[in-house]
Amino acid sequence: MKANPKMKADPKAEAAAAPAAGGKSKLFIMIGAAVLVLGLGGGAGWYFLHGSADEGAEPAKKEHSSSKKKKKEEHPPEYLPIDAFTVNLQPENGDQYLRVAFTLQIDGPEQVELIKNNMAKVRSRVLLLLSGKKASEINTVEGKQQLAGEILAAVKTPFNEHGDEQEVSDVLFTEFIIQ
Repeated sequence: MKANPKMKADPKAEAAAAPAAGGKSKLFIMIGAAVLVLGLGGGAGWYFLHGSADEGAEPAKKEHSSSKKKKKEEHPPEYLPIDAFTVNLQPENGDQYLRVAFTLQIDGPEQVELIKNNMAKVRSRVLLLLSGKKASEINTVEGKQQLAGEILAAVKTPFNEHGDEQEVSDVLFTEFIIQ
């Protein structure tokens, strides 16, 4: 039997063949998408794990190059609150005073003990520094940041003439009032 081109094919046979062909192509697309997602996920996981390993290796190299850095990495920073200061500021618009309290971030328990044992020197240095300020110099954010840097420098100055600097890394204000 010859197929007559004018004669239409059985619609049921065409309907059954079409979903089978469409279903296979959808299946291949879904499998391809799944492989792509898994590949990207695996690549991202490798990248983050590999990146973390590189970052962990650098500090190890730095530890060997400097014993001071090794000491800093052995201990987490410690915080030493300093009692509040109340000082008269340099006159500008009448009498003004400053009340300030702060906490020192110190690198290691030995340094904390050293600073505690020399607290009279620390307080004297900071008192002299604060009493030489004008309100206009320290009432802005930049002024406060500069003051924190000056306090840090004063506290880091060695207590003994030929001694090492104290390992203080930050000054954190906990109270700051100008009146």
